[in-house]
Amino acid sequence: MQIHELEPGFAICEAIKPQDLDEVARRGFRAVICNRRPGEAEDHPDDRDLSARAAELGLEWRCIPVTPGEYGEADIAAFGQALEALPAPILAFCRTGKRAVHLWAHARSQGESCDIPALLAAARAAGHDLEERRPLLEAAAGQR
Repeated sequence: MQIHELEPGFAICEAIKPQDLDEVARRGFRAVICNRRPGEAEDHPDDRDLSARAAELGLEWRCIPVTPGEYGEADIAAFGQALEALPAPILAFCRTGKRAVHLWAHARSQGESCDIPALLAAARAAGHDLEERRPLLEAAAGQR
């Protein structure tokens, strides 16, 4: 399991299994956000086993399922609310980490002092190129 920190208190990773949550807890994470949709793959029929294991370990669990590339305003708002409400550090995941990084960048782009180049650099360092999303991120930042 490769965990990539995008900012202090927030990191992403690729798909995890219930047993991976033991390491997540050992690494000090206090909350997990799942961005996978139920039934999207054979390895993810739903999040029941994951959320149950998270509860056993004392991790707060939030599921914000999205389809790759299809993030609406409600999804972005829910992710932003989770970033504010959940105890840090937070780990978000999907199949590859791409949805998690996209939702994080879009939620953060709406913040007061958003630095779009810094968001893009953090995503790139985690192995995700968000350059094609720059216009959308800049537009969101300009609407503050």
